[in-house]
Amino acid sequence: MNSNETGNTQATRKLYGLSCSYFTGKLEAYFLNKGIPFEFVEMDRADFRSCAKATGVAQMPCTHEPDGRWLTDTTKIIEHFEAVDDFPGVRPADPATAFFSALLEDLFDEWYWRPALYYRWANKDDARLLSTEIARTLLRDLPLPLLLRRRFILARQKRVYLRQDGVTRQTAPAIEKHYLDSLAALDAIFSKRPYLLGEKPCEADYGLFGPFFRHFFCDPTAGALMRKQAPQLLSWVTRLWNTRPDDLTNAAPITGTPNDLDFFWEMISDDYLPYLAENAEAVARGDARVGYVAQGVNWEIPTAPYRAACLNELKSKFSKLPQEAQSKVAQLLSAKAVGILSAPIIIVNRPSGVARRLWQPLSKR
Repeated sequence: MNSNETGNTQATRKLYGLSCSYFTGKLEAYFLNKGIPFEFVEMDRADFRSCAKATGVAQMPCTHEPDGRWLTDTTKIIEHFEAVDDFPGVRPADPATAFFSALLEDLFDEWYWRPALYYRWANKDDARLLSTEIARTLLRDLPLPLLLRRRFILARQKRVYLRQDGVTRQTAPAIEKHYLDSLAALDAIFSKRPYLLGEKPCEADYGLFGPFFRHFFCDPTAGALMRKQAPQLLSWVTRLWNTRPDDLTNAAPITGTPNDLDFFWEMISDDYLPYLAENAEAVARGDARVGYVAQGVNWEIPTAPYRAACLNELKSKFSKLPQEAQSKVAQLLSAKAVGILSAPIIIVNRPSGVARRLWQPLSKR
């Protein structure tokens, strides 16, 4: 894509990622909706190494800005562009609603990561298709036959995203229930309005788009379930991908939080924030793994320093809310969840030597 295609005369940045990537799709949709010009670069291994050297962390996507800066982490990239006056903003003006949008974005980014990877790598047809695609793209500069590249990807992804990430015979049904229940809840929401909180997309929509586009919409097994059980959700996916700035010119601003999101407030209160708290404490202790209870089953997975940092970000945003906005949050979340958000920040070690960059990157994936 170039600046003429978006109608924006600003210089074009390069967006490095993969066309099957969860977070790459999220950032592409945000740029398309906002009219931010970019050129997509399908990564190979050399690109991945170069981007990691430039940003200080091996993850995708990242962007190389016209002014020479490198940006990484989709949440931080979106925050950066929301602070730039050249493009229309997507963050709600009301403080409580803006916090809820950020909270939902974080939930969708992190809590839907496991079901997205589960459906991709636990199902034979999906795993064969996606391992072939990654072998043909990311590993295209590896001098081995396609079959060997595909086998390497398949073995690696199943080890990391299934066996090491807590997928067992006991937890698999909970993962599937998580997805199916979400289909029903989201289909009901999108039967009432075009986007999560109203007539235009917000940060929460982009968080949701990550797993629900490149994984749940595009992958065979999860996609078939969505087409059968959630046609309104299906329409939201295609609508968000196809939205351009002119489509939102006359859209009503988001002025509050709809009253039909209890499915997600309960998920955040009962499972997600308690997990984040357990994980942050384990990270602070230096533990390699964390055990917790969620979705009615016991889990044991690797600790995630990035998610400890996510919780600190949410705590910081909550602490800065006016008292009236904090009260609105307390009306929708449980007392335990509000207690987690109100608790002191837990120190998380961050990489050093990154002061020249826009922000301090952490290893997310």
